Amino acid sequence: MATVAVYNIEGKEVDKMDLNDNVFGVEINENLVHKAVVTQLANSRQGTQSAKTRSEVSGGGRKPWRQKETGHARQGSTRAPQWTGGGVVFAPKPRDYSMKMNKREKQIAMKSALTAKVQEEKFVVLDALELEDVKTSKFVEILKNLEAPKALVITKDKDEKVYLSARNIPDVKTTVSNTISVYDLLKYDKVVIVKDAVKAIEEVYA
Repeated sequence: MATVAVYNIEGKEVDKMDLNDNVFGVEINENLVHKAVVTQLANSRQGTQSAKTRSEVSGGGRKPWRQKETGHARQGSTRAPQWTGGGVVFAPKPRDYSMKMNKREKQIAMKSALTAKVQEEKFVVLDALELEDVKTSKFVEILKNLEAPKALVITKDKDEKVYLSARNIPDVKTTVSNTISVYDLLKYDKVVIVKDAVKAIEEVYA
């Protein structure tokens, strides 16, 4: 069973915490982690890009000039792809990019990403994260104390003061324990998580 230090917002170690090996100590499955990231990025695509092919562009019903003896290359339509205003070759059309992962695969990918952060010692547990006011400078100071300037900050429930204090900080994102994603865990250098959020994650994935 992995044991991690628990810090306060001043960056001082105040306790120790045992992590559930069923969530934070599994064998890392890189294939499913990769699949989870690809699936999330694919599902975020709108798929609404569209352009017209030569058959859909208006005009161009007649030859621009006769076939021979003009000095020009022969042309059949002013709406061919090589003409300004012509159609697009292999034009993109609206399509569905969505992919699916079954529940078991999602769980394994999530556990693998969490385990990787613990093994890399990039998993920082806070005893509590309570702010008196919305203040970005205070939040920056907290992250500096924890040596985590680029971090994914996870709380058990949405805290408006935490969210508003962190939203303008580059390379920092706040989320709650039931909405974390494999992509976010991998994107940010460190995970800063409140102690009760760890327990909430263990209840879901253990």
